[in-house]
Parts: sequence; C-alpha cells; structure tokens
Amino acid sequence: MAQIGYTLMCEQTPARQLVEDAVDAERAGFDYEIISDHYFPWLEEMGHSPYAWSVLGAVAARTERVPLMTYVTCPIMRYHPAVVAQKAATMGALSQGRFTLGLGAGENLNEHVLGRGWPPVNIRHEMLGEAVEIIQALFGGEYVSYRGDHYTVDSAKLYDLPDEPIPIGLAASGPQSVDLAAEYGDALVAVDADPGLVERFNACGGKGKPVYGQVGICYDTDAEAAKERAHRLWRWFAADWKVLAELPGPVNFASYAKFVRPDDVARQVPCGPDPDQVVEAVKKFTDAGFTHVALVQIGAAHQQEFFTWAEKELLPPLRAL
Repeated sequence: MAQIGYTLMCEQTPARQLVEDAVDAERAGFDYEIISDHYFPWLEEMGHSPYAWSVLGAVAARTERVPLMTYVTCPIMRYHPAVVAQKAATMGALSQGRFTLGLGAGENLNEHVLGRGWPPVNIRHEMLGEAVEIIQALFGGEYVSYRGDHYTVDSAKLYDLPDEPIPIGLAASGPQSVDLAAEYGDALVAVDADPGLVERFNACGGKGKPVYGQVGICYDTDAEAAKERAHRLWRWFAADWKVLAELPGPVNFASYAKFVRPDDVARQVPCGPDPDQVVEAVKKFTDAGFTHVALVQIGAAHQQEFFTWAEKELLPPLRAL
C-alpha cells in the first residue's frame, strides 16, 4: 500500500501557518510530510517563501508521528554541503529519527541569488555527487576533510547526530540523475509518474528502496473556482523540468506561463470535490512503481477545508490503492 503524504508548500504559505498545517495534516491521517525549500516562489501571486529549515524545526517540535522530508534541498550553491549535513543531523535529532534528507541539483530560481552564475546540468550533477559524498561522510560522525573539483572541506565534524542514520533521497528527472540517485541515495524522488525512471533506478541498484512522487491538486466544493485558483497559482508547472530548472525569477515564469490556459492546468491538476480524480492521478504514480505520493493542496487559504475532506472522503480510497 502506498504511503500518502502532505506537502508543506513554502512558496504559497506563511511560516506560522505551515506549522499549524503540519499539525492538522498529521491529525487528518497523512502518513508523512514533505516541505519545499526555496528562496523565491515561482510566481508573485504565490506570495511567500519562508526559510524551510526554521519551519522544519518548529514542525518537528509540534508533531509526534509523521516522518518529515525536504522535497528537495539543493546542496550545491546556496548551501554548502557541510552546512546541509549539520542542518539535517540537527533535524534528525529534533525529530527523533523521523527525518529524511531529500536532495536535488536545484533551480536557477533559487541559486542565482549568490551571483555565481548557473552551471550546466552535467556540472550540477557533478556538484551534487560531491555534495552527497561530503554529507554522507559527515553523517559518519568522524572528522572529514575533502578536496574535490567543486568543494573543499577542512576538518569538519558533526557533534549532534541522531541515533539512527539519516536516509538521503535524491531527485531525478532523467538517466544521469537517476544513476546518481541509485549510486548515492537511499530513495528516489521524482515529480513525473514515469515508470522508466523507476525501472532504471531499480536496475542500477535502487531496487527495494522507496520512491517518492508528488501530485498537485486543487480541492474546492466549486470545481470552476478550483480551476481558476489552480491556474492563478500553478500555471508555472506546465513546463517540464528542463525549463523549470533554468528560469531565474518569478517574472520569467510569469512570462513563460502567460499562454497557459485554465484548461491546460486542469488537465494536469485535479480540480474540484471529486476524490476519484485524485485517486486516478495518484494511481498513475503507484502503477509506475512509486511507494510514496505526497499531495499539494493549491491555495494557502484552503487547507483546513482540504483536511476535513481528505480525512473523510479522500484518504480512505487512496489507502485502497
């Protein structure tokens, strides 16, 4: 049976509400929770982007049961991998072993703030590989010195580690990143229900490891209102990852998405009160071999009604998958 998660979407929600939503999602019965880690929202209309790691600490203190995961953190520019290792170790300790570190090669949208330029994808993957090597070494609890093509670490050591090792999930969208996930990761993270990604991951050494996916939905008792809201806040998602990773700012996403119509978004995002539409969307992932699927409820102001609906009408048929 697939695990059904809830997404704490920093790009659309203020920090204090994210913490309350995390508590309510646990109460509603979601199996785990993931959190996005951005410097910018994709669109100005989304309106938020609090620091995910501060929110995670508060969520760890306020929740009791749900596993937590970054979906995903980029450890190649905005954060040095040695700092990511320290943050993740602290989260593992605070959550008493409920934390998984989700990592990916990032988006220009968030990493350009350092002013260092945006490397091509093959270099980003090289950087990610080195970053994971550093993080894994530091998780071992000993002093670590490292000199690679992209990073240097001088005698670093983590003093606060959780009792259990922290799993690392790696995001992938194509063969190169899937191979990286199979080599370095304890789990695969992907946004597309592509069975080819899962098959390659399994063939390259990932067989038996968790596979995490995500489905955007827009619950509302009024299907047309849901479609309008999904278009206003989620039209950026119509592009594939080769576009999403390269655009530098919300204005660029808005320019790209100005020709995306509400019906275009509704073809990707279940909109309205019908749980069967969501079940069908999630089933595409489970049929492709995903073991975990997290839902994103679009619209910060509509989370409470979503929790009520999910607990009573959505989670039971999803568990039947």
